[in-house]
Amino acid sequence: MCGPGAYRPDPSEGMTAIADLPQPAMVPSSRNDIRNVCPRCGHVAYRDNQSHRTLHDLGHLDLWCPRDLVITSSQHDCTKCRKYCNADLSDLAPPGSHDTHRVMDLAVRLVVEDGLPYRPASWHLWRDHRVFVPFATMQNWVEAGEKKGFCRKFCSGGAEGAAAPVREGIKQPGNRTVRPQRGPRLPSRPSAAVS
Repeated sequence: MCGPGAYRPDPSEGMTAIADLPQPAMVPSSRNDIRNVCPRCGHVAYRDNQSHRTLHDLGHLDLWCPRDLVITSSQHDCTKCRKYCNADLSDLAPPGSHDTHRVMDLAVRLVVEDGLPYRPASWHLWRDHRVFVPFATMQNWVEAGEKKGFCRKFCSGGAEGAAAPVREGIKQPGNRTVRPQRGPRLPSRPSAAVS
């Protein structure tokens, strides 16, 4: 019997066939509006089409399976500027992403705050949260956060968090630029005398 603090073995550990993994729980959601304001001109645009978008969210731990949000959103036709505009989903996920903001925040936090390498962090997300994020995708998110300055307080390696890899020219609080530390210079080797 599993209780608080008891070890629960992962039922998917050792599986190599994708078909054996648990199927995701599909959670329907709707952003299907009849009218929407055009973001370009402010004119009221009417619904012209519907589309579906699947986003990977943090898993359903009671059922021990992943969770996918299936969002039905509307596409609106603006008669004034003759352009199409979609329902706003930026509160759930960035444009073009397959993962929600919650997944992205948790993945970056595991790498930056906890100091986990990318591969163990990817396994941690699957084991504890039932969401699969490739480690290369996590690396892209962390590096994009460094460029945009999202992890400033963690990159200093101070008391606020674990030391993250310091890249060339990362801005620190107080407008300082931290340069990578270089080790001591090694003495040059004497050249061999040619006889």
